[in-house]
Amino acid sequence: MALAKRIIPCLDIKDGQTVKGTNFVNLRHAGDPVELGKAYSMQGADELVYLDITASHEGRKTFTELVQRVAAEISIPFTVGGGINELADVDRLLHAGADKVSINSAALRRPELIDEIAKHFGSQVCVVAIDAKETSEGWFCYLNGGRIPTERNLFDWAREVCSRGAGEILFTSMNHDGVKNGYANEALARLSEELTIPVIASGGAGSMQHFRDTFLYGKSDAALAASVFHFGEIAIPELKAYLKAEGIQVRI
Repeated sequence: MALAKRIIPCLDIKDGQTVKGTNFVNLRHAGDPVELGKAYSMQGADELVYLDITASHEGRKTFTELVQRVAAEISIPFTVGGGINELADVDRLLHAGADKVSINSAALRRPELIDEIAKHFGSQVCVVAIDAKETSEGWFCYLNGGRIPTERNLFDWAREVCSRGAGEILFTSMNHDGVKNGYANEALARLSEELTIPVIASGGAGSMQHFRDTFLYGKSDAALAASVFHFGEIAIPELKAYLKAEGIQVRI
């Protein structure tokens, strides 16, 4: 039996508040992260992702206290990312109540971190986030919340991440982020074909059809979105009912 497709609201955190931008810039406030998370949990979200979007950039550690507050209030699994550079960071966040951690810049700079997290805490704890942009030369990965380009090809890096023991990949297309024209389904389908671990689609959700399309054509295992949920454009119960009617297996 196929696994149910997951719907994952993402909360980008800056200075303890939820924010949302377009193409990684022009941030606006979207509400209290704990209250939003509680609401999504009650509406039927499968998981949540909290990303401290300035942690890597500013060399800060992820907001541990917020993680403790979230864990106290929310019953569904949640992933925390931002500024995780070593095993001590992972240990601290798991102790605070997170179920998984998401690493991005630190993994690109020192890929061995993936092996270390998988070995110490189990692959299921290690989500590797990949921010990539499509250019005329192909898809390339970016560091520090999309600020710094690298020479790393998306597909080469994703295969390496998989081989090092990551449990999941969270792929954000920077071309699609916040634009609401749909997910990068061609790239997602290729990732799903080449990898043996789940792929979470991120960047581009603007309608319920976009979620359907990323499950059907992008072969995504989960779909992550932010602004359509934060600003009330799509309600999770309606989204799940729509997907079910379209023949996509979801947890209702």
